[in-house]
Amino acid sequence: MLFVLRLIVVGLLIGWAARFLYPGAVEMGWIGSILLGLAGSLLGGFLAQMFSRHRAGQPLEPAGCLGSVLGAMLLIFVGRALDLF
Repeated sequence: MLFVLRLIVVGLLIGWAARFLYPGAVEMGWIGSILLGLAGSLLGGFLAQMFSRHRAGQPLEPAGCLGSVLGAMLLIFVGRALDLF
């Protein structure tokens, strides 16, 4: 149960940070922000493993958080290009 709560909080924080840093308004609610943050974390982690020999370390490393935010911003970009947002 604590794991799920932590996923929700981290997803919300990553999603909020990506929406804040992305130029222009990104209209979505709390659940959308959580899902954006979780998907951005998955995408950022996947891309980091593809281009790095370093394997995952401790949770919530600064580089991992930055990669998650960048992954979420990439998802916003793709979503706008496909007219989803």
